[in-house]
Amino acid sequence: MLLDLHTHSIKSDDGRAKVENYCQWIRSKEVPIDGFVLTEHRQFDFESDYSALASEFGIVILKGAEVETEYGHVLVFGVTQALTREFDFGSIGLPLAQVIELSEKHGAVAAPCHPGRPRVGMFAHTEELGIPNGVKIVEIFNGGSRDNEDQIARDNAEKLGYQGIGGSDSHIVSHVGRCATRFDADIRSMDELVGALRAGEFEAVNLKH
Repeated sequence: MLLDLHTHSIKSDDGRAKVENYCQWIRSKEVPIDGFVLTEHRQFDFESDYSALASEFGIVILKGAEVETEYGHVLVFGVTQALTREFDFGSIGLPLAQVIELSEKHGAVAAPCHPGRPRVGMFAHTEELGIPNGVKIVEIFNGGSRDNEDQIARDNAEKLGYQGIGGSDSHIVSHVGRCATRFDADIRSMDELVGALRAGEFEAVNLKH
């Protein structure tokens, strides 16, 4: 299965895409992904239920989050009510080590995204802050990357032994599916996604043309 692990809807402050429009675009343009994860900025969206849309379009729609740390932005998969009580998802200066540790404590997976990007990427901070503890997965293909940002991410991930995921980082409908992550397993739920990520059974795919 191919899943885009990094997307934003109008629930994000800078998102301009409705989830229904993502589904329509994927089907009408035959975007070769089986589903996507909504990772809204600085929040977890407990309210929205996309099961009817998922069923109508035959697309897997899951929900994660994107939080902000001193090392840059981090995707969190497997968010629970209990995890949202452990730290403030709305904060812009969370300690990365805490996000990773508490995510693992609650059965979630935290993965720094666009780590090759200036300012909001992890590798922009490692020279000053050091290599963070606990990182196992980083995003190595990001649909919004420019110049050599993905190359920086891939080179550092290889050097440090991190596994890589891919996501479009789409904020508008036409960008969905630019990058994705391939899984051998059939992923239909967040529990299954987290299980596959923890097992290391995946690979990042760049679908940008």
